[in-house]
Amino acid sequence: MALFGKQAAPAADYPVTKPKAEWRRELSPEAYRVLREHGTERAGTSPLNAEKRPGTFLCAGCGTPLFDAGTKFESGTGWPSFFAPIEGHVGTSTDRSFFMTRTEVHCAQCGGHLGHVFPDGPPPTGLRYCMNGVSLRFEPAEE
Repeated sequence: MALFGKQAAPAADYPVTKPKAEWRRELSPEAYRVLREHGTERAGTSPLNAEKRPGTFLCAGCGTPLFDAGTKFESGTGWPSFFAPIEGHVGTSTDRSFFMTRTEVHCAQCGGHLGHVFPDGPPPTGLRYCMNGVSLRFEPAEE
């Protein structure tokens, strides 16, 4: 799984594309800032931090399933964290903002910024997908 260093596709190359005005209408101001402008929500502010039910975490922008709830873990960072995405549903690119190099994670369908991935997660992958809760939507499993 080649995660680190892969470049994001230009916006027009994603299967789901919308004009800025449409994204603004559909998303909350905070979700727009994170998903479309690469912002970051304040740590500890997402109600998804406490989500423990079986289900799926979807892209808040386009509804693409991104993470199975079984891959979520408590990282202590204040952001929802996962050790693996659903295969093929996220992409990564190099982020050199803030005088450091990190690996950005984005939705493979709409290109929405989700967060970053770090090599300090638990087994079996050793990865920590540190996601902005506002970029996600939770869908509980059917009973």
